[in-house]
Amino acid sequence: MTQVIIVGFVCFLCPGMFNALNGTGGGGQLDPTAGNNANTALYSTFVVFGILGGAIVNLCGVRWTIFGSGFTYALYSGSYIYLNHTGKSSFTIAAGAILGIGAGILWAAQGMIMVSYPREEEKGHYIAIFWVIFNLGGMLGGILPFAINYHSDSGSLADGVYIAFVILECLGAFLGLALAPPAKVTRDDGSSVVLVKYTNLGTETIEILKLFINPLMLGLLPMCFTSNFFYTYQFDNINGALFNVRTRGFNNIFYWGFQMVGSYAISFLLDYSGFGRKTRGYVAFGIVLVFFNAIWGGSLALHNKYPDGLPLDNRIDFKDSSRASGPIILYIFCGVGDALYQTFAYWIIGALSNDNQLLARYIGFYKGMQSFGGAISWQLDAKNVAPKNQLVANWVLFALSVPSMLYVVWRIKEHSEDQNVRKDSDLEKYVSNVADDETSAVAN
Repeated sequence: MTQVIIVGFVCFLCPGMFNALNGTGGGGQLDPTAGNNANTALYSTFVVFGILGGAIVNLCGVRWTIFGSGFTYALYSGSYIYLNHTGKSSFTIAAGAILGIGAGILWAAQGMIMVSYPREEEKGHYIAIFWVIFNLGGMLGGILPFAINYHSDSGSLADGVYIAFVILECLGAFLGLALAPPAKVTRDDGSSVVLVKYTNLGTETIEILKLFINPLMLGLLPMCFTSNFFYTYQFDNINGALFNVRTRGFNNIFYWGFQMVGSYAISFLLDYSGFGRKTRGYVAFGIVLVFFNAIWGGSLALHNKYPDGLPLDNRIDFKDSSRASGPIILYIFCGVGDALYQTFAYWIIGALSNDNQLLARYIGFYKGMQSFGGAISWQLDAKNVAPKNQLVANWVLFALSVPSMLYVVWRIKEHSEDQNVRKDSDLEKYVSNVADDETSAVAN
């Protein structure tokens, strides 16, 4: 648990701040074009380095990969200060591409820790603990623009907000150094989290290529592709298009805050010992199916009320309860839906194996394909595709992901098979390669 909490706070300070910034719509800018293009560049490189991320983490370890990746978040947030003062988006777009590299590696490391360190019967709980800590970052990131821009009539965030993000993201990068190498982490029952004892570049190359013919990964692909596609519509065409700048921050406090509620609630089902693991998967699948159809139905109703968004001088303020309550509640439920979807996806992946290196590759594949969808989604908005068409695309993509999602749940076994477990001499070889100054830790 200690290691999951640490990586949770890393993500609280790095991806959490990024989520808060993105959640304001267009990176906090009045014109979302630069933010959309930066996100397209980000997710384009994320596709590649998400897939490669598992191999990079397996070869280089979690501490230094997370440490280096954290600074790419700070670079991205800082680039908006340059954009504020010059109006030139080239630096922000380049920073987005660099962030895609760092994010792909960081999320592969995070996912490996989160789904391979706990025992099978507590994976849902560990995922929820991480998700709660992580989304505290989104909440804090919503409070900052809400407070700093409270009396502002500007459509863009002030420099002070971006500076605060940069400072917090740098702290997150340094916190990554507090993580222990997997070889020195044990669970509270005394078992080691390291199942694959040794790896090399050739092994990782072959194993990554095998992901693309793995029926389970192919089954997850539509779910992966869809899992970040909806952010563009929710952030830019609901929060960014309907609310003034301070209310966008206000909304994000609750969007990310209720993600904690959603993830923690579904974790009780996912770890409930009264049902078999496959049954829990079917019930969670049903919850996600109903919830997302309700969200897109509500989004369609809201779009029909405000088909072209609202002009800057008539954007909704949180104090205007007659106009604000319905859209804000819908936006909050979008956050809950995201938490249910992501927690369920991570739980499915964690249910496929207990092998930490295999799971690092699975998570990398998930994040890479997720980013492929995100890159397309952000570019659709950058090309001014009609919001209603974006909404319909989201709903259709979710519907298309349902059959393959159900297939993977059907393939879940009551207990994961630990694959590629090597003999003790390989463990000694692996441990001997760990630097002497690495700090030992216990997953308790």
